[in-house]
Amino acid sequence: MKQIDAPALVEADPNANATDLLIDRVTETPDLALFARPTAAGGWTDVTAIEFLTQVRALAKGFVAAGIEPGDKIGLMCKTRYEWTLIDFAAWFAGAVLVPVYETASPSQVQWNLEDSGAIAIITETPDHFARFDEVRADLPLVRSSWTVDGLDRLVASGTGVSDEEIESRRTLAKESDVATLIYTSGTMGRPKGCVLTHSNFVELARNATLSIPEVIHPGSSTLLFITTAHIFARFIAILSVHGGVKVGHQADTSRLLESMASFKPTFLLAVPRVFEKVYNSSEQKAEGGGKGKIFRRAAEVAIAHSKALDEGTVPLALKLQFALFDRLVLSKIRAALGGRVVYAVSGSAPLGLRLGHFYRSLGLTILEGYGLTETTAPVSVNVPSNFKIGKVGPPLPGVSVRIAADGEIQTKGVNLFAGYWNNEKATAEAFDGEWFRTGDLGELDDDGYLTITGRKKEIIVTAAGKNVAPAVLEDPIRANPIIGQVIVVGDQKPFISALITLDPEMLPVWLNNNGETASLSLTEAATHPKVIAEIQRAVDAANSLVSRAESIRKFQILPVELTEASGHLTPKLSIKRNVIVADFADAITAMYAVAPETHGQSLVH
Repeated sequence: MKQIDAPALVEADPNANATDLLIDRVTETPDLALFARPTAAGGWTDVTAIEFLTQVRALAKGFVAAGIEPGDKIGLMCKTRYEWTLIDFAAWFAGAVLVPVYETASPSQVQWNLEDSGAIAIITETPDHFARFDEVRADLPLVRSSWTVDGLDRLVASGTGVSDEEIESRRTLAKESDVATLIYTSGTMGRPKGCVLTHSNFVELARNATLSIPEVIHPGSSTLLFITTAHIFARFIAILSVHGGVKVGHQADTSRLLESMASFKPTFLLAVPRVFEKVYNSSEQKAEGGGKGKIFRRAAEVAIAHSKALDEGTVPLALKLQFALFDRLVLSKIRAALGGRVVYAVSGSAPLGLRLGHFYRSLGLTILEGYGLTETTAPVSVNVPSNFKIGKVGPPLPGVSVRIAADGEIQTKGVNLFAGYWNNEKATAEAFDGEWFRTGDLGELDDDGYLTITGRKKEIIVTAAGKNVAPAVLEDPIRANPIIGQVIVVGDQKPFISALITLDPEMLPVWLNNNGETASLSLTEAATHPKVIAEIQRAVDAANSLVSRAESIRKFQILPVELTEASGHLTPKLSIKRNVIVADFADAITAMYAVAPETHGQSLVH
């Protein structure tokens, strides 16, 4: 059993709570811009630390005037925007506890989060959000108040009679061991569980993480948040940014992401690998459409070779000259599209892949992969700029310990670890091995204490011949193909490995047009098109070359549908719900095993 213990760099303060992060920031730099809000003219207007604190206190007074008491739970259903973090801190200043509800949640999911948490109020953003709450409000007798994000001014106006002393008294009530928030898991396996995150989790993790990656988190740096703040990944970064003095902008509409990047010009990003895949794929297909596909692919090859040479310590002169040429012709344009100032990105939720890691590094964007879960307040580990290792998720953050159990499972403990599942002692007990949290993920630690994720314990496929197969090893490289949306490897207790594959409806028309085909083909038509099948076969064959014959995909089925969160097949952070997909497409899976695969070739298409 290998174990790494990263000592904390900051002494814990048992009397602190998350509001102290904002108070300390205002004390240190009151006039520093902590946020930037979009203007109607397409620009941005800054909100300083002291202005944010003033707005937080005003909204907290509104909560108090509305009858919110210390310890009360408030639900929040809202897209990523400035008001999300404003509400978050205002709830803490009023002594309350926020319960995020994903903006895509169904009425039954809204009901479960509010009912299980005991929430007595909810804030919604859109009429649709309110309608989903309203559909189940008769079954939520504890919820006595409902407000809207756009109506917060009225709540603020109602609190003018609440004294500053009352707010300060409430702000300082919570200690580190007290509940800061309840965040419900995505529910990939059964009903979501409420993770109890304490003030200590946010305070100690933020204070230590800032010292761990000072190149990224520091006054003057900036980031554009577009991942849902209801998820712990983005929410922790938002809170970390307040502590670290990072200016934060928001753009929930991903179709306007590049437009916002160009105007906001962030210095670092927070994203999932799918975003980096899409930027690469769309750039490649745009070049292809302009007759410059070969130039783009050659530029990518040179960029990857250049990054690998950097790791080896020497870049040959010929490669330097080639890289300088392609950087001017191709790579600089992608860099400009990302705002021109991005130096770092923090990536999580799935493996990025070595190819993209090297490509973006030569682009001037170092993608720091990290690893974590809701139960660990997001980060357990993150790659550090000072000792960057592509393909790994870094060493444990200060104050965090990681060990690899005998079966390969990653287990962790430390300042980031949650206090258990709300009202669920059984699930809490099952999640721990003594004081160590069982993550359910498989990994390895190298001699430098850097963690590599190798798979998901519950997702390991065991074929009829007894071969253990980690789906991600095959799924991740196949999904990097521009026309592929999702890949679900199957084959548990089957004679060979197969896969369900969906097409990317956004990239498919571009690819079809670039390949001389009708761009308006439907997903159903494209699923049986010879060129599409051949392209997917090429992606499957490339992935198969990375594994043994016994682990390779022998058949695949192209599904003529899109898997989405709305269809019930993806979580809010776009992870696949493997068990749901396998159940919903059982007939397609059965069909792939109805006839034995050919002995020649690596896969068949049905």
